[in-house]
Parts: sequence; structure tokens; C-alpha cells
Amino acid sequence: MGPDLDLIFAALADPTRRAILTALLAGDRTVGALANPHAMSLTAISKHLHILAGAGLVRQTRSGRVVVCRLLPDGLRVAGIWLQGVGGFDAEDYDALEALLAAVRDAGPEP
Repeated sequence: MGPDLDLIFAALADPTRRAILTALLAGDRTVGALANPHAMSLTAISKHLHILAGAGLVRQTRSGRVVVCRLLPDGLRVAGIWLQGVGGFDAEDYDALEALLAAVRDAGPEP
């Protein structure tokens, strides 16, 4: 069974998790290094990492008290292939989609 697209897109829906993945593009990072740029606790970052790991986007390994995180690109690749298959989006389409999702999020629940 391959990566679950629902879990992947749910994980990618959060800007903190996207920032974590972007940081991991440059190489492996400790949980502490991933937490540094964010105004949140190690526990909060760990929860984000748990979601990313559950979606198959990150793997965590422990060496003593240090947890090192590594990007697993296959999940992102699967999501990218799916996106290409539903319309061959280009950069402008992604920008428009992101703006639409932000507008929906900012509008809040329907009355």
C-alpha cells in the first residue's frame, strides 16, 4: 500500500509543517533545530513532526536524547504526480489555489 494522499495533503495544509519540510530539503535536522525558527515548544514541533511522519513525509531516528528528522520525498512525489494528473497545474494555478484557500480559511465557518 502506497502513501495516503489524504494524510499527505492534511499534513501539507499547515504552514508550520510546510516550513519544516522546507528546512528538511537542505538536509537532516534535529527537533531542536526545527523548533528554533518557530515561536513554539518542542512538544508542539514534535506534534507537527508526528503528523508529517504519519503521512510518510518525515522519518525520525533517535540517538540517545537527540531526535534527528529526515525528509522522505516519496510522499511529496506522489502528491505532485497526483496534482499533475488532475490538470497539469502551473505556478500561477498554485498561487490562485493558495489565495482561494486562504480566503476560505479567513472567512471562517459559514453562518
